[in-house]
Amino acid sequence: MAPFKRHAYDAEFKLKAVGHAVEYGNRAAAREFNINESMVRKWRKQEDDLRQVKKTKQSFRGNKARWPQLEDKLEQWVVEQRAASRSVSTVTIRMKATALARDMTIDEFRGGPSWCFRFMKRRNLSIRTRTTVSQQLPKDYQEKLVTFHAYCKKKITEKKIQPEHITNIDEVPLTFDIPVNRTVEKTGTSTVSVCTTGNEKSSFTVALACQANGQKLPLMIIFKRKTLPKENFPAGVVIKASPKGWMDEEKMSEWLREIDVKRPGGFFHTAPSLLIYDSMRAHITDAVKKQVTQTNSELAVIPGGLTKELQPLDIGVNRAFKARLRAAWEQWMTEGEHTFTKTGRQRRATYATICQWIVDAWADISVSTVVKVFTKAGIISELPGNSSDTDSDNDEREPGRLDAVVAQLFNSDTEEEEFEGFVDGE
Repeated sequence: MAPFKRHAYDAEFKLKAVGHAVEYGNRAAAREFNINESMVRKWRKQEDDLRQVKKTKQSFRGNKARWPQLEDKLEQWVVEQRAASRSVSTVTIRMKATALARDMTIDEFRGGPSWCFRFMKRRNLSIRTRTTVSQQLPKDYQEKLVTFHAYCKKKITEKKIQPEHITNIDEVPLTFDIPVNRTVEKTGTSTVSVCTTGNEKSSFTVALACQANGQKLPLMIIFKRKTLPKENFPAGVVIKASPKGWMDEEKMSEWLREIDVKRPGGFFHTAPSLLIYDSMRAHITDAVKKQVTQTNSELAVIPGGLTKELQPLDIGVNRAFKARLRAAWEQWMTEGEHTFTKTGRQRRATYATICQWIVDAWADISVSTVVKVFTKAGIISELPGNSSDTDSDNDEREPGRLDAVVAQLFNSDTEEEEFEGFVDGE
């Protein structure tokens, strides 16, 4: 028996068969066009759809849009945003879709990640991106991992240090504009531009600090200025000014005096503690080490190149924090109130506005996420009652809340200093 060969028929052929069937019947059409009668019946049901597609279209594969009018408006919005060179991420698409559904009183719309990518496929949209190079681990990293874990375990056991007294601090470099390296755009577009205020290279620093029990310490923000900005800043943040906008020995000393003391028992140094940070220059000066020991704290310096393995903040908090901050910037660029110079150039967000974004992004990091990253870094064992409800990339979140799937992958910060051994007070 000869193998059966499947045939594909385009819309023009199907409409001819449907027209013949309407006039002479389904069987007559099947004989005339040498096809199965069941195919004629199927095509007659699809007649309206066949008249709306291209004559060369051969099939209706894929899921149909449940809310075509919503998707029409959403596609038009994406086109308008890209025409203005504004970045469009899958998160902003979901946020806009949710707002449109609310305006159109579509109560059952959820707008999850899966729906977003199906919408993009239906509307010929894709994510345009560039490749990046990740940080490489040192050759002897396994030995350094074991040594660091043994050192931390020894200090925690000897000093009987509780999770609420184990602190990790990390400086996160940020810019006033946070454009994405990828954006949704029509497939085949040769030029992909993104609109900013021109401050994507104007940087400042945010010092994040958290503890192994999930507690988050107040933020320190260091702006690249000689004087402090004269604006009303939100609560929960300490504002500093520095000519370089980066953490130096002076600012590290101020962090120990103003932020580290706000941990439980930190003011009177009644309980022993463990302070973990990387090996940047401002962390390992003799003056800073002496100040740390005066606060009844043990110091654990992470070996250079191993922050993504050993630094809790770098493992799972910094990325989520930056993603939430970027979402706030994207929403401000799309829907916020803007001012312009006399030449028509858009001004960046104010210091106070940026600080509010930072405070909100930091507050949105869950306690269980902080505990989990300390566990993953091997600093502590998992605490009871904190095994779930983490900020994972696969969570179905309320639209408007950022999840890291849309967010840009952030590389770990690299250290310039070689590892010089752990600080031991013995």
